[in-house]
Amino acid sequence: MAGGRMAGRLLFIVSMLFALVAAPIPVRAADPAFCRQYARTALVQVRGALASPHCGAGLQGARWSAEFSAQYEWCLGASPDAAAAEHDARTRYLRGCTDR
Repeated sequence: MAGGRMAGRLLFIVSMLFALVAAPIPVRAADPAFCRQYARTALVQVRGALASPHCGAGLQGARWSAEFSAQYEWCLGASPDAAAAEHDARTRYLRGCTDR
């Protein structure tokens, strides 16, 4: 009888641990004010790249979208680290192509 209770408790603990591990991790949405500024800055970077004859050819993908809504909406679903990485990638590209 004691073994049955112990097995029941162990099964309960294992099932609770499984539920915690299997539960979806809530994604924290980015702050709309932060994303408005992110999108504005991204557009400044995109326009700067488009204005440079050495930079324009390498502008590929959503990172270089000239649409405010595309930049803003992407940011809303991104982590702060991902937004910083995108900004930094554009900055590095701009430094590299404008130094020619």
